[in-house]
Amino acid sequence: MQFHDRPLAPEALDQIFNEARSYNGWLDKDVTVAQIEAIHDLMKMGPTSANMQPARIVWVKSPDAKEKLAECVMEGNRQKVLTAPVTALIAYDIDFHEQLPWLFPHTDARSWFAGDEAAREEGAFRNSSLQGAYLMIAARALGLDCGPMSGFNADAVNAAFFADQPRHRINFICAVGYGDPASIFGRSPRPDFATFDSIV
Repeated sequence: MQFHDRPLAPEALDQIFNEARSYNGWLDKDVTVAQIEAIHDLMKMGPTSANMQPARIVWVKSPDAKEKLAECVMEGNRQKVLTAPVTALIAYDIDFHEQLPWLFPHTDARSWFAGDEAAREEGAFRNSSLQGAYLMIAARALGLDCGPMSGFNADAVNAAFFADQPRHRINFICAVGYGDPASIFGRSPRPDFATFDSIV
């Protein structure tokens, strides 16, 4: 099915972009495993280079895991992760290329990255960043709110949550739930097109 010339309704665009906010506090309402899996099922459909799918996500939901994560983030983010129903740790796999034979079976894409760890690191970071953005869009599309964060100790997060996967590296974290409207500031300015964009 083609979706050309079928833009989303304005209400949907408002939910995903125009009216969506980054929340600092959360209502006492659970995010279920089924909702988490639904986010994943949408996120995975977003494009990545050669379908490399390098993101490796740990969903921090249990009280013990939240406490462990709280020890890894800056003081101003601790209550955010303690009170959020779930926080996604968006990491990337430096050895994603080992999965390419089944993820991108059209050609020998694994050989493009074998032996070049610097290229894999660059590709994994870039494409896991894309996947993290897809995660946020998916969550918002499903009626949830997001609170992305970069204020954390990466080494501590890697040690606490990825010790059994030493080739995985944290990119950023994102709390997901039902945002408390009282926790947000007024919207910060957004630039007009001509401020930072050009057409050549």
